[in-house]
Amino acid sequence: MEKTMPLDESKKQQPFVTDVMELRARARANIDRGAITPNYKGDAKQAIEILQSVLATEIVCVLRYTMNAIVATGISSESVKKEFAEHAMEEKEHMEQVAERINQLGGKPNFNPDGLASRSASEYVEATNLVGMIKENLVAERIACEHYRELVRFFGENDPGTRSMLERILEKEEEHANDMHDLLVAHEGTPMIRA
Repeated sequence: MEKTMPLDESKKQQPFVTDVMELRARARANIDRGAITPNYKGDAKQAIEILQSVLATEIVCVLRYTMNAIVATGISSESVKKEFAEHAMEEKEHMEQVAERINQLGGKPNFNPDGLASRSASEYVEATNLVGMIKENLVAERIACEHYRELVRFFGENDPGTRSMLERILEKEEEHANDMHDLLVAHEGTPMIRA
């Protein structure tokens, strides 16, 4: 016969969800704060500042991949150009997601090209040949992966909306890094990843 443990009295009295009337009252208070409700534990101003850097990084990636998709040349460049173009579109989606999150937190996304390179975690490097372009994109994706992992840990439970967005973007950046690695192996013939 299975023995059941008595429930702790404090757990029996504490509701799982906030009282509905209280929840409604809190939603009406400070309505000008939009999505930032009293149980948001992050620092919205700091989150916006951090996300401005993320936005700049995504803009730089869009520009680099787009440029590479247009100017790549060589006997086997067509399939690589298509990959670059696909990545540019996905980086544009990331850019828009980050800009939207900045807006949700009460900020204004910074699309100003002045200072873009200094706000970005990745660099805009113009390689002179196809393999160089692949390498520079791989480096940029590795920077993004490491940066986003740090940010996911930073936002943690204090800002689950931002953390969740960054986790989704991180998954795609890891896929991009793998794609660039595979292209590099295909064009250089030597795997760089060691098991």
